[in-house]
Amino acid sequence: MIISDIISLDRTQCSVDCQSKKRIFEMISDIAIKQNPQLDQDEVLSGLINREKMGSTGIGNGIAIPHGRIKGISQIMAIIVTTEEPIEFDAIDNKPVDIFFAILVPAEEAETHLKALAGIARKLSNKDIVKAIRNAQTKKEIISALA
Repeated sequence: MIISDIISLDRTQCSVDCQSKKRIFEMISDIAIKQNPQLDQDEVLSGLINREKMGSTGIGNGIAIPHGRIKGISQIMAIIVTTEEPIEFDAIDNKPVDIFFAILVPAEEAETHLKALAGIARKLSNKDIVKAIRNAQTKKEIISALA
């Protein structure tokens, strides 16, 4: 999977003001709906929240990869949000999170889901990429860091 195929400027937000896990999920859902009006916002939001209840998607180092299988989308999409200040997220290292790389996949594509998660986790394990994302002042800089 090529990350540049699933990211876009219109699904990226830089340095947003957000103080809670619930609110970041709402923001991610809002972005998804703006790009895909056929989706049910409650379904997207509950999909992310329900997955999070199974265990935190905070992978450490201030990064989370919230994800869910969503009815009504035909291809995988990513939504990237960075926050002004890190928020508590119950990450595996107990550190707050400021980089959120959400993945929404078609409900029936379990294998694609796992490959996407692995590819993104691998990309975000690169300290230079993470530093560039954290230092980004614009959405374009975030996308460039991931390209």
